[in-house]
Amino acid sequence: MNDERFKIFSGTANPALAESICHTLGVTLGKAVLGRFSDGEIYFQILENVRGADVFVVQPCSYPVDCHLLELLLMIDAFKRASAWRITAVVPYYCYARQDRKDKPRVPISAKLVADLLETAGASRALTLDLHAPQIQGYFNVPVDHLFASPVLVDYFRQKKLPKLTVVSPDAGGVERARFFAKRLDAPLAIVDKRRVDVDVSEVMNLIGEIRGRSALIVDDIIDTAGTLVKTAEALLKEGATQVYAACTHAVLSGPAVERLNKSKIAEVVATDSVPLSEAGRQVPKIRILSVADLLARGIRSIHEETSISELFI
Repeated sequence: MNDERFKIFSGTANPALAESICHTLGVTLGKAVLGRFSDGEIYFQILENVRGADVFVVQPCSYPVDCHLLELLLMIDAFKRASAWRITAVVPYYCYARQDRKDKPRVPISAKLVADLLETAGASRALTLDLHAPQIQGYFNVPVDHLFASPVLVDYFRQKKLPKLTVVSPDAGGVERARFFAKRLDAPLAIVDKRRVDVDVSEVMNLIGEIRGRSALIVDDIIDTAGTLVKTAEALLKEGATQVYAACTHAVLSGPAVERLNKSKIAEVVATDSVPLSEAGRQVPKIRILSVADLLARGIRSIHEETSISELFI
């Protein structure tokens, strides 16, 4: 793209993804300094003119979540005060998305607060990828483009041609996502009835669908501690599945996740580079990372050129 007013900047959360997006679009990553004072406060300065520019700030709010979120807010504020024409927060991984409602007494709706913070900082719009709860789009009073990594993941598994494949949703909330995979892969759908007994602790209850003698593909948006994933895989193998694969968009892999995946009988875990894979995660041979840089780049191009983004959902 040859447009001096089109600029992409990156925080420290996933600079490799931002570089890949820039490479796809044929532009240079914006120049800026992002560091810290001795007491830990974040320092940010833009090193080029952005007056009247269409600015895209790439920053997934991955671990450490609060640090990366605050970086994003400060960057957006800096671009606003530097008179950027439009500021798009490109947030491939939206933090606090699992706290999207009051499911218990006296708890915050954290996902709504994050949306308010981004708008208050000065974001003109947002570009996200596989929100844990799609209704989070409604928490914003500015336009939100919500992309899905499904086409990238589906293409990979279509090429693998797994025999007698059944796509599995690990809970009722993920049925729509799993159904998309099942339709594209021309495979039946199964659902696991899961009951969460505590934060980050879930128990597999029942399997709805036929899995005996078939390959299973568990589809989810986030793998965090991997507790749900591993228990679901165990249940599927117990019910007669011949092999189990897993696909997700965000490989957060916190706490005991890597150890659990290493010990599990899951054949392969396929995720995207929406968040950077941890050092421990890079040591797990069964984890494969696919890039969503091209998908995000096409979304960014459509926003800048004011063209339809609907073709990215096919």
